[in-house]
Amino acid sequence: MDTKALKAQFSELYGAEAEAVFFSPGRVNLIGEHTDYNGGYVFPCALNYGTYLLVRKNADNVVRFASTNLDLSIAIALSDLSIKQPDGAWVNYPLGVVEQFAKKGIEISGLDLLYSGNIPNGAGLSSSASIELVTSVMINDLYEGKLAMMEMVQLSQNAENQFVGVNCGIMDQFAVGMGKANHALALKCDTLKFEEVPLKLDGYKIVISNTNKRRGLADSKYNERRSECEKALEEMNTEGKFQFLSDIDFDRFNDLHSKLSSDVLLRRARHVITENKRVVDAMSALEKNNLQEFGQLMNASHVSLRDDYEVTGSELDALVEEAWRVDGVIGSRMTGAGFGGCTVSIVKDAAVDNFLSVVGPAYEKRTGLKPEFYVAEVGDGARRLE
Repeated sequence: MDTKALKAQFSELYGAEAEAVFFSPGRVNLIGEHTDYNGGYVFPCALNYGTYLLVRKNADNVVRFASTNLDLSIAIALSDLSIKQPDGAWVNYPLGVVEQFAKKGIEISGLDLLYSGNIPNGAGLSSSASIELVTSVMINDLYEGKLAMMEMVQLSQNAENQFVGVNCGIMDQFAVGMGKANHALALKCDTLKFEEVPLKLDGYKIVISNTNKRRGLADSKYNERRSECEKALEEMNTEGKFQFLSDIDFDRFNDLHSKLSSDVLLRRARHVITENKRVVDAMSALEKNNLQEFGQLMNASHVSLRDDYEVTGSELDALVEEAWRVDGVIGSRMTGAGFGGCTVSIVKDAAVDNFLSVVGPAYEKRTGLKPEFYVAEVGDGARRLE
């Protein structure tokens, strides 16, 4: 994005130049879906799409929020920053972060803020976490908070949980804050231990494909799947050895699955346990620089999400199936909660144009929906630009 143009917009809006520019990326999860709340591994990376934040301090005892992407602009007195705005307003994400810093004794002064994102709306690339982390990094920088990035990751998750009221896990904020160019992050969600795994995509691109399907079922089915996983763990955990489904390795699962009371519970547990193993195998494949194996694991992940976890739906399946038909695609799967949202594919550079020209019309013919495509690069986490 052209920050020069953003600076001009900032000056026109506020009548003065911005004092600093910050950036925070979006993220995509390459493999490891619905493992997070089961104590397993996820494998996200930060993207070159993200949220820019231009800022200057003012002497007016108000914080002015504006965005180039959304209509709402608002000025809030410093004394009112802890009041949640109605109707799901986007400013609640930065306001939640401000409140979390205040709890740590770090109070902000008057500010003029302009947010501008090039993360596609509704694409499931985590624009909310991007807004939270760019706000965190800005406050930490301007007010000498001296918080480590992991503290800001946890603070931003708390903002979304406690202020916005969305019970998200930590993966989004973690990937956005801790991202590293040309690396994926293997995060164990129960311990927050992680490993930076080199992602050598020489000759390949990550292509994110948006189904443009409204995800009406996602929330209710998400809660249903969590409940099914808890039930499966309870039925297999008769000796109390396991805290999470992902604590059960595949061999142990083969010994225990006869305890499950239904085929549905068996399939839900099988997805979680095999998906967790797929992430571990994916780490190994990348360490051997074996992208072909990594792509096969992505494909197997989608099949498991489709057949065992049943969270894909016809639109995601159509996008993935059409991607699988294209020469030069080494792996494609749904990413995110499911029932709409996006797929992620690894595609040879020379095949990207063909992928876009073939998959789009084929998907539209099957579903009546027009997809959107984003060719992404793997970038660094949230930071000050200038």
